Amino acid sequence: MDVTTTEATTREVAHEITVSAPADAVYRLIAEVENWPRIFPPTIHVDHLEKGEREERIRIWATAGGAPKSWTSHRTLDPDNRRITFRQEVSAPPVAAMGGTWVIEELPGGDSLVRLLHDYRAIDDDPEGLAWIDEAVDRNSRSELAALKENVERAHATRELTFSFEDTVLIEGSAKDVYDFVNEADRWVDRLPHVARVRFEEPTPGLQELEMDTRAKDGSTHTTKSYRVTFPHRAIAYKQVTLPALMTLHTGLWTFEEYPRGVAATSQHTVVLNPDNIQRILGPDATVEDAREYVQGALSTNSRATLGHARDHAEKSR
Repeated sequence: MDVTTTEATTREVAHEITVSAPADAVYRLIAEVENWPRIFPPTIHVDHLEKGEREERIRIWATAGGAPKSWTSHRTLDPDNRRITFRQEVSAPPVAAMGGTWVIEELPGGDSLVRLLHDYRAIDDDPEGLAWIDEAVDRNSRSELAALKENVERAHATRELTFSFEDTVLIEGSAKDVYDFVNEADRWVDRLPHVARVRFEEPTPGLQELEMDTRAKDGSTHTTKSYRVTFPHRAIAYKQVTLPALMTLHTGLWTFEEYPRGVAATSQHTVVLNPDNIQRILGPDATVEDAREYVQGALSTNSRATLGHARDHAEKSR
């Protein structure tokens, strides 16, 4: 990491990594923010507020220093020069201002050099705040670049190991009542038989931490931790950060869509399997397809159970 400090206490840092993939492919991956929760470990969810051909405003929810944060950024896309500049509009304390640039350069032989530049200031030029930002930017930048490298270079394997699916339940009730049931995860121990323990926090409205133990069909329990972003009464997006052994990534989205007779409640999942654990957990002859079927079955069972109880709750509340 290269670091420069100006007289105005604006810190400028640079991180870089070499990726064995074409520069245009790397640029597209960074430009498509919808996939960031799958690509970058700190990112929980990204939502477009405005989107033009070269200019856009996005809201990002991500962890920094082990805590969930949210901010809005303006981005300028320059595909011809493979540059993406970004500037936070409203930063989360202790950050006073934050911006930077992604620069993707083509190297001889088809590799790419990815440079991630940041400039930032702390609120009131607080030294402790600046040190916190230094550490968070350095850790997140290294993590983002390493994840970017891995996801691009292992594209073929990732395609085989990545899959998405969804379950939908039609409910004769209101979207608000169904949303409230899913949103009130602190009450799931009493409401959902497959949930054995819950630790729920909402440090800021709409940004939640959810840790829980769930029971599998065989009676075993599994601990997961998720960060959730809520959009009353439309959707709840989440990303698991403590995962069962068969997965290296799990993101999801609950959506609640009104229709003439009630609400269509949908649970969407995107999963990346962990190939190193498939045979250890499912047996020496288990395949990737076996793991997909097992994981989808387990997640779908829990989702449909949750939606079923949400349906009962919403239809009784009419």
